[in-house]
Amino acid sequence: MNQTTYDYDILCIGSGPAGQRAAVQAAKLGKRAAVVEKRRIVGGICVDTGTIPSKTFRQAVVSLPDYTKGFQPSSSFDQDIQVSAAQVLGRIEHVLNTEAKVVEQQLRRNEVRLFRGEARFHDPHTVIVTSESGMRRVTAENILIAVGSVPTPPPGAKEDGQTLTTSDGLLQLKRLPRSLVVIGGGIIGIEYASIFSALGVEVTLVDKRDRPLEFLDHEIVDDLIHQMRKRDVTFRLGEAVEHIEISENPARRAVIHLESGKRLVSDLALFSIGRIGATKELNLETLGIESDARGRLSVDAQYRTKIPHIFAAGDVIGYPSLAATSADQGRLVACHAFGVPAEPMAEHFPIGIYAIPEISMVGRPEHILTAEKIPYEVGLARYREIARGQILGDDTGFFKMLFHREDRRLLGVHVIGTNATELVHIGQAVLGLGGGLDYFLNTVFNYPTLAECYKVAALDAANKLAL
Repeated sequence: MNQTTYDYDILCIGSGPAGQRAAVQAAKLGKRAAVVEKRRIVGGICVDTGTIPSKTFRQAVVSLPDYTKGFQPSSSFDQDIQVSAAQVLGRIEHVLNTEAKVVEQQLRRNEVRLFRGEARFHDPHTVIVTSESGMRRVTAENILIAVGSVPTPPPGAKEDGQTLTTSDGLLQLKRLPRSLVVIGGGIIGIEYASIFSALGVEVTLVDKRDRPLEFLDHEIVDDLIHQMRKRDVTFRLGEAVEHIEISENPARRAVIHLESGKRLVSDLALFSIGRIGATKELNLETLGIESDARGRLSVDAQYRTKIPHIFAAGDVIGYPSLAATSADQGRLVACHAFGVPAEPMAEHFPIGIYAIPEISMVGRPEHILTAEKIPYEVGLARYREIARGQILGDDTGFFKMLFHREDRRLLGVHVIGTNATELVHIGQAVLGLGGGLDYFLNTVFNYPTLAECYKVAALDAANKLAL
């Protein structure tokens, strides 16, 4: 096929962060771009069932004391507040529909063509888009696979969205459960376990590992578990699920059988054991492109698959599987596809866990530095000692910075507490620019702000180094 006969210069399968950003970047470069989306709204899994809904759910919960006054922030949790699933989920539906309109308008402003339907490869340059209105053949010089991921299905019983569900189906609940078993202590599992516990739901979290969120700073995770236990979350660590069944007597309940022989019974079971790439329906075998056992695709440093003009980005290529990194990957795909010089994604990107309380980190944690035998010193600050922490009513927030003992470079920032995911970006900038302890010692921060944690922690580290 001659290049001039292609319908588009780039076709993005999926309108999530990677597909959206790639299409818009290509349009900014004067290229003809199109996006295919099979979901009910534009924005992919990120907007429909993932990042936006779950974070809106969290915000609704932490604002419950002033729920009827427009979701005003609050750090207290009044267990006597009666709230229905319809109230919380109604707020979520409003936010995600608004965000979907923003994404769709952005595509329209940049003259990106949007196709509704399911995409399937016909050949390396041709995709068949199937929708209720029929089938359409679309060709493109470059194609980006940005289909995201889907939850791993639960073993045994079939997901019904009310007694047994995954995170994608959680937002279809018709009522809030009195008890919840969360199976899986990854990011999604921890987030929802903490959110439901703040609603007064009896929560049990099961994970086969001895420590959830192993990649995070261990002290931060220990503090999170402590705070969740104070809200009566029960942790069953080192336990694996054998199978799940649904019992109808005396009421419909989920029965979780553990390999240890234990049995847990709850109104709702949330199965959250990882996600798999949504590549099954793409007909990739036609192209000779193979996915791994979890549906993920292999790419090179420019996000190219084994076929150079077919790219993949976002959750479908695995780690780090964050909305923010997926968006940047999509931008880089467009640059690489059209020969535009672009720096690779920065090494130090932040990770945010939207649990209650929030957690965020950038750089390396203590256990990694210890394993690598890198000499470091710790600087600590606690929200209860920061004026802004008192104003916010957060007396449990905890902040730490890690510095190299010899050259005083910043090595990592780790935060648990209110606005942790915002606060971490100051450290990200300093880390990316190669700064260190002296910057924080010589810098003045607004008062009263949580950013003062940087000054307090820096002074703490300096005092230790002086010894």
